[in-house]
Amino acid sequence: MTKFNKTVFKTSHGATVSEMASLTLGHHGPMLIYDTLFMDIMTHFTRERIPERVVHAKGAFGYFEVTNDITKYTRASVFSSIGKRTRIAVRFSGTLKERGGADTVREPHGFSIKFYTDDGIWDIVGLDIPIFFLRDAIYFSSLVHSLKRNPATNLPDLDMFWDYVTLRPEALSSTLYLFSDSGLPYTYRHMNGYSIHAFKLVNKQGMTHYAKFFMKPNQGWRIMTDEDAQRLQGTDPDYYTRDLYNSIARGNTPSWNISIQLMTFEQAKKYPWNPFDITKLWPEDKFPLLPVGVFILDTNPQNYFAQVEQLAFTPGNLVSGIEPSCDRVLHARMFAYPDAHRHRLGPHHMQIPVNCPFIVNNYNRDGPQLFIHQGGAPNYYPNSFNGPETVKPVKENAYRMLGDVARYDLNEEENYFESNYIWLQMCKEEQERLVNRLAVMLYYITERTRVCTKMI
Repeated sequence: MTKFNKTVFKTSHGATVSEMASLTLGHHGPMLIYDTLFMDIMTHFTRERIPERVVHAKGAFGYFEVTNDITKYTRASVFSSIGKRTRIAVRFSGTLKERGGADTVREPHGFSIKFYTDDGIWDIVGLDIPIFFLRDAIYFSSLVHSLKRNPATNLPDLDMFWDYVTLRPEALSSTLYLFSDSGLPYTYRHMNGYSIHAFKLVNKQGMTHYAKFFMKPNQGWRIMTDEDAQRLQGTDPDYYTRDLYNSIARGNTPSWNISIQLMTFEQAKKYPWNPFDITKLWPEDKFPLLPVGVFILDTNPQNYFAQVEQLAFTPGNLVSGIEPSCDRVLHARMFAYPDAHRHRLGPHHMQIPVNCPFIVNNYNRDGPQLFIHQGGAPNYYPNSFNGPETVKPVKENAYRMLGDVARYDLNEEENYFESNYIWLQMCKEEQERLVNRLAVMLYYITERTRVCTKMI
């Protein structure tokens, strides 16, 4: 076998591998589903001889620039110096409507950013609302099914959604947020973005903070009225997409400031409820926003299919200095997103140019739709032929976690504090508009649903 020059072991998204071992709960404990290194290796292996490919997705390109020093919180190279620029891809999207549906339908909107850092791909996979409808991802498919067409009639069915929401009251806060004035942005350019999840920031000394990421438009945050939204659904269903494309084409480049909220481990321990519960906010008066940088979108895609349809995001695309928190929904998404991409775009979706990091050095070889073959280097680890090696200094942060392995239903945890907070932040006119929107929807549900869910 040919002897190759020694290189650094990298994952498929270009992040440095520190240790070739499974992530477990305890020295001899069970493996954890958010072990992205294991998933990267094993899911590649199981698909090496299985060709698959389909499509789906909306977006633009630009750059992120650091404006404030946060190196005392994270060693992530993307934040290494003020003025540093990193190429990015951004995707705005609807989350519920079907392909071809109108942009101005009231729904949560996706707000995702792909950073092409010099240490691999980092993705923020966020939304335009700061909280979500569930705190346990095992209910995610049920939530989505309740919002889709009835499998018997193939028609939209409000009974299904309200039946679900009343049986899982953790969804109430996000429902109020969605049907408030905040639930319908004026354009993508005037839309806020939120990471939803908290992540761990780790600095060069190994010190950690929990952090949430916020994106606020420099064009100003604006909402759309129900009347304008209904009019545009009939006259210009692609209104958001057209506005973004034309603005960039005219040189009217939109930009957003990125900020973070920080929480220490001690603050997390003393927090009145689970700080990783994504149905709740971290109050800004206790955890103020710290400015980080700005990103600007200045380039439209040249080929929609190649650069947007095949654009794939996952919250599991993390780099040294940014790690997952103890959020079970985040853990599930870290597995589900890349697994969906392998099915939809193929097992080597990370090698599609729009998703590919600058450097890939690992032991994945062969398989359908392979773009980067890495020559004839050995495809096993360890080896004595100078194949990619792990790098000890970038080892993940070690932390202690104790507890029994079991299935814990979180439905009985505090469900109404956030709803009350959202309601009290509205002026009287906003409250009236929210009540009217809900009343219109509830008018169309059946008597059976009203009785069964006690909505009478």
